Amino acid sequence: MGNVTSGVAAKFAFFPPDPPTYDVHKDDGGKLVFSGVTADKNMEVHLLDTKAGNKIVATFWRHPFARFTLLYSHGNAADLGQMHELFIELRAHLRVNIMSYDYSGYGASAGKPSEFNTYYDIEAVYNCLKNDYEIRQEDLILYGQSVGSGPTLHLGSRLQKLRAVVLHSAILSGIRVLYPVKLTFWFDIFKNIDKIRHVDCTVLVIHGTDDEIVDLSHGKRLWELSKEKYDPLWVKGGGHCNLETYPEYIKHLRKFINAMEKLSLGKQTKKQLTSNPSITEVKHNKCLRFGKR
Repeated sequence: MGNVTSGVAAKFAFFPPDPPTYDVHKDDGGKLVFSGVTADKNMEVHLLDTKAGNKIVATFWRHPFARFTLLYSHGNAADLGQMHELFIELRAHLRVNIMSYDYSGYGASAGKPSEFNTYYDIEAVYNCLKNDYEIRQEDLILYGQSVGSGPTLHLGSRLQKLRAVVLHSAILSGIRVLYPVKLTFWFDIFKNIDKIRHVDCTVLVIHGTDDEIVDLSHGKRLWELSKEKYDPLWVKGGGHCNLETYPEYIKHLRKFINAMEKLSLGKQTKKQLTSNPSITEVKHNKCLRFGKR
């Protein structure tokens, strides 16, 4: 058992870029600045305190017409300096705000990376969204890539009114990346196979059919265990770190966001009709859509 634990630690460790690919500093006016990102990018930088006492970096990418906010948890071998171009593209194509962050020990975030620190990290980021930006659960979509599926499902299993969860190249658990075990052991990490059962919102799963790090079976099982399933995207020929380069990736995400928008509007309409019986007719905007097709 000890050997298995050591094997997981060795194979499924955190690999923050060293040195970090960016830094954060204050400008002459005392505002936090993210290196390599100019002010016209409409991005705000935060240093957040976690329950573990670490200060972590979070960046809020604002879209002027956003309906939803994406809380993005990245993989275990990247930091925010490598991700900002993707965030700019996702913001533009999906018309969403994006809140991203670096785990403790990643980039300019203090502390050491660990499973539980990622949980404290995402909780601090969610509190920032709730308190500083007044983002409601109903307008929040959690997005977890690879190891980021761990903190994503940790938070997703605790929030009952979320709009949706997206799992991108996600894992069932740490040990299951190495061995096809059927039982969950106490020393396992990121026990997503158990937490997915407690997620009440719509779940979209995206996984590459040729993923060489996390087998496709992880994505398929997570999709099967989801309560509220959205059509999954199995990217033919896709690996672990290149799904964003496939045209169907952004196309499927855009379709998903559009569906969540319609679902949100439908629930609002139902609530209005219930609270105001005098409303007999509701007009829908049939031209509502996200991005270009």
